[in-house]
Amino acid sequence: MDGIEDAGPDRARDDPTTLAVVGAVGGAGATRLTIEIGTALAREGRDVAVLDAAYATQGLADHVSGRIDPDVTACVTEPRSLADGLVTLPLDAAGRVACLPAYAPFERVARAKTSGAAEELTSFAAEAAGRFDAVLLDTPPVAANQAVAAVTVADRVALVAPDSRRGADALPRAADRLRDLGVVPDCEVANAGVGGEGTVERAAVTVPASGATAPDDAPAYPGGGAFAAAVASVAASTLAVEPEPDGGGGLGSYVPGLSE
Repeated sequence: MDGIEDAGPDRARDDPTTLAVVGAVGGAGATRLTIEIGTALAREGRDVAVLDAAYATQGLADHVSGRIDPDVTACVTEPRSLADGLVTLPLDAAGRVACLPAYAPFERVARAKTSGAAEELTSFAAEAAGRFDAVLLDTPPVAANQAVAAVTVADRVALVAPDSRRGADALPRAADRLRDLGVVPDCEVANAGVGGEGTVERAAVTVPASGATAPDDAPAYPGGGAFAAAVASVAASTLAVEPEPDGGGGLGSYVPGLSE
């Protein structure tokens, strides 16, 4: 992780627009939650960019249809632009969710984890913040340059753990690692869709399991209910919105920075 400087976002700002959704451990469900938050914002007419920093697992690619070329690792290691790689999700929403997923061979994934490539990811996030209403960074456990870049460039950070004994043990360790970087998690989330044991008592929000388990079934946010309410609550805790989810989606009133 040497070579990555703190990008220095003003984490006290009252109009945050960039959110890193970070897995406390692998398989915590951070990618799925990122998609759901993006969908919630798009249902309100907001244009959202989702940048993939989880190069190893490449889970965001499972939610994208069609050809992925270039992917995020090509964009950060070659002379490619942000626009070259963005793929829009097929959502029934007034806004859009444009994703820059990882879909690459091991050799390029390794090159994308260098400090120089991580700085390019930071640049892409800053560029996206100027072009979109919100930017979401799908972030793996913080153990590599691109994850450090994601959490330091973001205005806000949501830390996601499985709602299990494994998640309960991992969450404080992951929060301490973020604090080592000068980043305090803005929202700690227990994902009951992974585990469901009810053991992560320190989490501010518990996201219940939803019936949409396969990537093709997501997002589930427009279905309303407790799942949508929890997704909206994470958005409220990080991107300063007033959640009012209903059966048709919706987050209510936006603060300056995400409002018209």
